[in-house]
Amino acid sequence: MKIKQKPEDFSVKESFRFDEVENGPYRVYLMDKQKLSTFDAVARIQQRFGLPPGSVSYCGLKDKQGRTEQLVAVKGVDIDIQEEDLRLKFMGRTDKALSSKNTTSNRFAVTVREIEHRELQEVTLAATEVERLGVVNYFDSQRFGALKHGQGFIAKDLIKGDFEAALHNYLAVPSPLDLTDDAKVKQFWSDNWGDWTAKVPFQAGRKYQRIIHALRDEPENFLNAFLQIDADYRAMLIFEYQSYLWNEGVRRLLQLTFPREHLFPMPYQAGTLLHHTEVSPEMAAWLRDRTFPLLAPNSSFKDPKIEEAVKWVLGKEKLTLEQMRIEEAPKLLYFKHEERPLLVHPGKLVVGKPRPDELNRGFLKVNIAFTLPPGSYATLVVKRLFHFGVKKETQEDVAPRKREDLPQVSRSKVDHKSGEARPSRRQQVQAEPAATAESQQRGFRAQQKEKKQLKAQRRMENTKR
Repeated sequence: MKIKQKPEDFSVKESFRFDEVENGPYRVYLMDKQKLSTFDAVARIQQRFGLPPGSVSYCGLKDKQGRTEQLVAVKGVDIDIQEEDLRLKFMGRTDKALSSKNTTSNRFAVTVREIEHRELQEVTLAATEVERLGVVNYFDSQRFGALKHGQGFIAKDLIKGDFEAALHNYLAVPSPLDLTDDAKVKQFWSDNWGDWTAKVPFQAGRKYQRIIHALRDEPENFLNAFLQIDADYRAMLIFEYQSYLWNEGVRRLLQLTFPREHLFPMPYQAGTLLHHTEVSPEMAAWLRDRTFPLLAPNSSFKDPKIEEAVKWVLGKEKLTLEQMRIEEAPKLLYFKHEERPLLVHPGKLVVGKPRPDELNRGFLKVNIAFTLPPGSYATLVVKRLFHFGVKKETQEDVAPRKREDLPQVSRSKVDHKSGEARPSRRQQVQAEPAATAESQQRGFRAQQKEKKQLKAQRRMENTKR
């Protein structure tokens, strides 16, 4: 099974609403993009017209790999772009920036390719299950871009109070999957970390100018430098880790709720998800209206089974809810509690007739269409429909397993000069003495210092020769 072999294979159209105000300060456009993330498209608009950060608002993030339509609003100026991968159509004016509240649903049209003839009957059965049971409302791989590109969960650095590590992972870890100049810029700062007077020889470095200027003014103020990142992107970095905690918590909840034989695994960017295939009428009713929390310091739980799942995932992460409070910048870097529906039921699901796949000889293709509420992932619905092609995991991956409560771990940071862990300014709990991974590793600044010393030594040796 393959999706997104061509941009036209994955189409998203946003169903929207906004209050049209004749002389409103915000110009609203329908943005048609392909092979561009929402962040990339907005960055191009801002750069093209010299707009400040935050001047372009939107309802939500749309997939990079596909053809998508969504609203954007630009404050104060009229703009126009008509390019092969990015087009704007003026829709009117309004008096406020756009947000997720302006989206009512998303309509998806997906072409699924490389289907074998023997799989067609299973697709029909899976479609019946999806309509009857819904789909677990996980966050799919697209949510975990920083993880995919080797930066890890930057929010974990923020939780520890290690703002230098957070900034380094954002600015100086080039993605092995990125062939653009952006990766070269990140490699440049990886090689020149701490030398903020260095000049980036690539135009793509302009994207990070505000960060570098902040570091030139205050070389050790990594929090202030991190706050120069666009606010929407900062929020996404936090939400990425929060989404992972949600996925892990829901996976655990399903382990605690269903017999093993009623669950099947599905690999994704951050690990393994679990889906169910059979439920009793009573359990179906329980699941239908159930939510699971996006965790924050003020989260609380009424359902003991949900609380048990949350405790499990927090223990797994060696984390407490209180530690999710980033006190150095509580209004700019924060986890927000929300309740997310446990299940999503695709609307108007249509599975088309199989046809020969012109891109994969000997296989079939099927067109699928459905609607989803904002924030749910079409790729999960497609994978659920074609789950029979997913590699099965071991019993240990699927079956519930008891995890002992892990000891509380204090928030600590690495002293990048000595490489040793040191207490954070906002340490809230007293941890039992234990060596952390950070205290066993040298900080990257120490490594950079060694690199510079080695280079200087080699230069001296070459001079002597």
